[in-house]
Amino acid sequence: MITLDTSCVVALATTNDANHRVAREALEGSDDLTVVPAPILSEIAYMLDVRVGLRSVRAFLDGLVHGETYLDCADADLPRVVELMDRYEDLGLSFPDASVIACAERNGGTVMTFDRRDFEVVAREVPITLLP
Repeated sequence: MITLDTSCVVALATTNDANHRVAREALEGSDDLTVVPAPILSEIAYMLDVRVGLRSVRAFLDGLVHGETYLDCADADLPRVVELMDRYEDLGLSFPDASVIACAERNGGTVMTFDRRDFEVVAREVPITLLP
């Protein structure tokens, strides 16, 4: 399973994004399921609306409805999210990023993101693999 970060979802949905092709190629031919943690839905919707428009938000949500990507609503991740935010307080690890990491830990440890700053620091201590 691959847990998608907001930066990846936006890159996949935005054809003129600098990372669009890299994101598509990273997922092409993969049999892995892709999941999006529920706590980042608002962030994704906002970024898609600002960068591409409201139709892209609808297209993304339709993809969730039709099972192209799965929504992960693990309430049990919240204690781990808080733990990660506390552990990486000096880094300023955000709630959305901590949610992605906690979800990935539970689902096999793979995160697809282009927001490497925080994720690379955490990946040195937490068993997650970053794509691409």
